[in-house]
Amino acid sequence: MDVRALEEADLELVCRHREQMFREAGRDDAVLQSMTVHFREWLRPRLRDRSYFGYVLSDAHQPVAGIGLMLIDWPPHPSHPVSDRRGYVLNVYVEPAYRRRGLARELMQLAEAEFARRGMQFAILHATDAGRDLYAGLGWSATTEMAKPIAG
Repeated sequence: MDVRALEEADLELVCRHREQMFREAGRDDAVLQSMTVHFREWLRPRLRDRSYFGYVLSDAHQPVAGIGLMLIDWPPHPSHPVSDRRGYVLNVYVEPAYRRRGLARELMQLAEAEFARRGMQFAILHATDAGRDLYAGLGWSATTEMAKPIAG
């Protein structure tokens, strides 16, 4: 398996992986198609300026897994009292034919190493049911976060 950093040319790969990840989590196709249109426009400049970064795993030059990473502005917090940023993991996806081979674990280890290299002391992610056990096994724990859609 080859490892490489995400590139601008990976725009459609990241969009496809993100949409498929949410589809497998049970989200509605119509909502996902709309989300992907807007996500693509959001992602394009962030891939270009490298504020969205990450890794792709490939088998014989065919991408089979990926992970997105960001550094997000966050006030100092008891979990990171001297830092005003957090690492953020998103869009972890492994193609179905490549699952159960440790690729998601490898991506998460790459993410942690990259965050450490960039001086991050704390990172967060939002787990799907499918990923929860993997993340827990790597030392990630649930938080007290809650969410609510705001009607406008």
